Amino acid sequence: MGLVSEFKEFAVKGNMVDLAVGVIIGVAFGKVITSLVNDVLMPPLGMITGGVDFSDKKVVLKSAVMDAAGKVVTPENAVMYGKFINNIIDFLIVAFAIFMVIKLINRMKRAPAPAAVIPPPPTREEMLLADIRDILRSKPAV
Repeated sequence: MGLVSEFKEFAVKGNMVDLAVGVIIGVAFGKVITSLVNDVLMPPLGMITGGVDFSDKKVVLKSAVMDAAGKVVTPENAVMYGKFINNIIDFLIVAFAIFMVIKLINRMKRAPAPAAVIPPPPTREEMLLADIRDILRSKPAV
């Protein structure tokens, strides 16, 4: 089997297509969540904390070096912990949203209706015993 035909077989498998769709939807969902965190949740959180904008929070390890014209010669070296906080919030929201979607899907899955219990047909011995019982019932008592 040639390389091209093997790749074609691999690429068009149902699972691969499902995975591709999942990744594309996941990327789009990630952008929506990032916007939710950065544009909706963080401004009020910053206001509650006294106007703090987490995305700008950092610890400067080494300041930027500039020349006389104001051009950056060496960029600053900083730990951007504010962006890390934003990403943690991002992750928690995505994890919660996925949890809720899975919970909803599991609730929507219905347990299959229980199959009607059909008693097994009587065995030959049971049928013979029933016949004997019926014959004995039909005879007058002595």
